[in-house]
This record gives sequence, C-alpha cells and structure tokens, in this order.
Amino acid sequence: GGNEAVARDRSPVIVAHEFPGRITQLAREATAAGLLAVGDLVTAEGHVVCGHCDSVVRVPHDRLEQAPRCPKCRAELFSGETIALRTASFDKHASRDDLLLVIDVWAPWCGPCRMMAPAYAQAAQQLEPMLRLAKLGTEAAQELAAGYSIRSIPTLALFKGGREIARQAGAMSASNITAWARHHAGLA
Repeated sequence: GGNEAVARDRSPVIVAHEFPGRITQLAREATAAGLLAVGDLVTAEGHVVCGHCDSVVRVPHDRLEQAPRCPKCRAELFSGETIALRTASFDKHASRDDLLLVIDVWAPWCGPCRMMAPAYAQAAQQLEPMLRLAKLGTEAAQELAAGYSIRSIPTLALFKGGREIARQAGAMSASNITAWARHHAGLA
C-alpha cells in the first residue's frame, strides 16, 4: 500500500489525514514540532513492547487507543500503569518500542522517590498511549544506572530509538512530569 516505507529514525510517526481524533492531533503536534515532515513516507503501524512479557508487538497506529492486547500473554498493551524494567528488559524497551520511553530511575529507600511515585503513576495514565512510562530500580540495576551516569534519584530520562534525549533530576508533580515529557517529546 501507500504507507509502506520506513521512518527515518523509527520514531512513532502517523499519517495525519488517515486517523481520526487524538491520533490526528498527535500527528499535527509532531509535524509542528518538526518530528514529522509533510510528505514523509511512514508505516501505518509501529512496534510496542509488552510491559508484561516483553514481546515486541506490531500495532496499527489507528488501534493505539483501542485497548490493543499482546498476542502472546493477552495483557493490555496500554494499561495506564508504569512498566517495571529490569536490566535484562531495558534495552528491548528503550530501543525496540517505537513510542518514546520515559524512565523513572528510583530506589525503595529514597524518600523523594517514594513521594513522587503516585505522581508518576498519574502521569502514566495521562500520557499513554503517546508515551510509555517505566520505572528502573537502582538496587536491582546498579550497573545499568551507573552506565548512564545516574548521580541522583529520582531521575527521569526520556529515550527515543535507544538513545537518551532528555534528563531531569529531582521529584516532580504529575503535572510537571507530564509537561516535561510532552515538551521533550515535541508534543507540547
């Protein structure tokens, strides 16, 4: 068909005139932010990594908001909850998911991390399916956190195509997390 080419950087791209509602608005915002150029050849589907079984699932963009399920484990791909990352699953979620990934790097002993946890969960409900939100515990993933030079927690990091594109240290409210993520994802 007419939409079967590969996007330049595997970012989540949408053909604005084909999908109604919120998806069309996201495409307009992405175009305005320079993430999608008019006339770009894109696929009409993308890859989403299941937060339950880590399977890579192909999902048509027009179905992102229709509660798609993982064909392997049957769990909802977008539950409005954060994904608990492990060292073994981090690379797959950061590089194989076509949606941008926001990661909260935290520790269970960290007071500000525990204080921010409900706000981060609320932001996940507001930002899915535009963005994926995940948590990475430094206790279980010390080498991974050190490899990204995480010096303080909580720290939010935004990943696109396996590369970190933004970082913010310190506890934030749900509205500030949402605004920060939307701004750095080019959706503000």
